[in-house]
Amino acid sequence: MRPIRQGDRGPAVTEIRGLLVELLLLDPPGSAGGDEFDADVDRAVRAFQQDRGLSVDGLVGPETWRALDAARWRLGARNLYHAVPDPLIGEDVRLLQERLLEMGYDVGRADGIYGPRTARAVAQFQREVGLAPDGTCGPQTMNALRRLGRKVVGGRPQWLREADAFRHSGPNLMGKIIVIDPGHDATDPGFVVPDGPLRWTEAELAYDLATRLEGRLAAAGMRVHLTRGPAPADPLPDNRRAELANELGADLLISLHVDGHANPAANGVASYHYGTNNGVTSTVGERLAGLVQREIVARTGLLDCQTHAKTWELLRLTRMPAVRVDVGYLTSPTDRARLVDPRFRDQVVEAIVAAVQRMYFPIEQDVPTGSIDVRELRAVVAAAAGRR
Repeated sequence: MRPIRQGDRGPAVTEIRGLLVELLLLDPPGSAGGDEFDADVDRAVRAFQQDRGLSVDGLVGPETWRALDAARWRLGARNLYHAVPDPLIGEDVRLLQERLLEMGYDVGRADGIYGPRTARAVAQFQREVGLAPDGTCGPQTMNALRRLGRKVVGGRPQWLREADAFRHSGPNLMGKIIVIDPGHDATDPGFVVPDGPLRWTEAELAYDLATRLEGRLAAAGMRVHLTRGPAPADPLPDNRRAELANELGADLLISLHVDGHANPAANGVASYHYGTNNGVTSTVGERLAGLVQREIVARTGLLDCQTHAKTWELLRLTRMPAVRVDVGYLTSPTDRARLVDPRFRDQVVEAIVAAVQRMYFPIEQDVPTGSIDVRELRAVVAAAAGRR
């Protein structure tokens, strides 16, 4: 779908306005202007995106549209059940999942999708309170949920389980599965180097970084999958990329992007992990984002734009720790000169490899930032292969 933006008119804008009015982000329109995407709508869309941890650009693209559509549902307004093949999606589902997580039930990540794991958690709750365990959240189940308070203290079980899985998987990278996601694709090139003898696009740089990272991690013994190749293909939205990583049973996902901005002074590297504005976060994803960020800053000298929590579908819908890294700005003359240098891209890749290795070290055995020599990881793998 083409992003809907300020200045557009039509039925889609009327529906967007209606949703924003429902969410109390926009005043009802007068007798005229109900189908116009004006400055008030733009501000309301940006406020919604900011509140939901989405990219704050004022554009209603597929991800913002799905988030707006899901936000219309209030918990208790409809019966929730596991529907096949099209599961129920909405803010009410996410709030139910959050409540079940607080009570100690395993729904996985609160992704707003009423899948089999959520239905099993509801059925378990129903058994424990004496209701028929049908996995459907109707009025009786809602009443029971309202009567009971939070049971879990000392951390969310989902994040504790995630952290525990990492502790028990051991420090060796051999055999672990990682999905590398080069941002954009040949049909959606992203930002483009505006001048110079070499014309690079964000999609091309992201793919180049991904293939370099693929080689380094494969040499360290990991099983590596890329979400796309270099050739033009049908566009793969972020929710499908997340689904692909889930189907592969990946242990980690790293998405690679290059940024851009209207202000050429904007520069630096930023890393993103799953998290919401009310403090819910993937602790393991947050740790991975922090390690990637610190290693890249230390090894390249890029400006530290820090780590941030987002609810982007690629981070929210994946079942494994996932991070997105925006490595420099193509619109910055300084960053651009470095990004087109293959030696600099190798430095970025070495930083990410070091961060991935540190993820699997027990926290008490972690090493200082910048101290891992990734060549030693390859040497260890080669030595292990020689002993077989």
